[in-house]
Amino acid sequence: MENSQKKQVFLFYCAECEDLARQVASQSDHITLQTIKWRTFDDGFPNIFINNAQDLRGKHVAFLASFSSQGVIFEQLSVIYALPRLFVASFTLVLPFFPTGSFERMEEEGDVATAFTMARMLSNIPISKGGPNSVLIYDIHALQERFYFGDHVLPLFETGIPLLKQRLHQLPDSDKIVVAFPDDGAWKRFHKQLDHFPMVVCNKVREGDKRIVRIKEGNPAGYHVVIVDDLVQSGGTLIECQKVLAAHGAAKVSAYVTHGVFPKRSWERFTHKDEGLEKAFAYFWITDSCPLTVKAVGNKAPFEVLSLAGSIADALQI
Repeated sequence: MENSQKKQVFLFYCAECEDLARQVASQSDHITLQTIKWRTFDDGFPNIFINNAQDLRGKHVAFLASFSSQGVIFEQLSVIYALPRLFVASFTLVLPFFPTGSFERMEEEGDVATAFTMARMLSNIPISKGGPNSVLIYDIHALQERFYFGDHVLPLFETGIPLLKQRLHQLPDSDKIVVAFPDDGAWKRFHKQLDHFPMVVCNKVREGDKRIVRIKEGNPAGYHVVIVDDLVQSGGTLIECQKVLAAHGAAKVSAYVTHGVFPKRSWERFTHKDEGLEKAFAYFWITDSCPLTVKAVGNKAPFEVLSLAGSIADALQI
């Protein structure tokens, strides 16, 4: 896009996302960081002030959010609902990780699909002067969740897979890469973006009270196998996949997930200090969609962070 056609974007951010916001702004002269005073009243409820609000009229505005816990969602929603009302030309919410995405369906009466609830909350962002707002999300857990959003917002779904592909091509054994998927869902989601790599598909089968991971198709023998999925929580499935792939002759095993959620510091299971998994994973790539995880795993093998900053900067020009 020619510089003369690029829009100047005023980027606000939550406290968790400051590092990522600075990286995004460093990608383009057309992105200017803006600040918010995040304070609380004595009763614990938010006391928030948007700096330079009077200067936002007619401007393109974005907010970089991280819904890492229930406790931070309300204060960020308060800002997200306020910014479009400042007569901005357009408003974009950048929510790299959609946190309730894996709770998108009901299996029995009484289940609450909280992904739908979250989508409804975001669908009620006030329309800006320029029309419907955009919501930028990376690798949402289930693609059908786009239909949970109402007509007042335009969900824009991006992926971190290009970052992985770029990193794989930099490896010395880039010609000996096989991509593995832990289940059919991951294969359906990502195989078309990685179809130039040989593939292995795993699945889980029930044996008594246990669910065992097995190789459904493909041959990992002699290859550097990279397990690909959208997110990781406890990491149990990835660990079981690694064991099966290694048992079938994989030369090395690595993993990529866009969202390293890792509740309760479960990332520690994968560090090379863990005796039970010592060097089981050559690399574990995550993006910076979950800022608290990025700070926790910094410089700890086998983790490497692939930043979404460039992709977000490009998406803000759409």
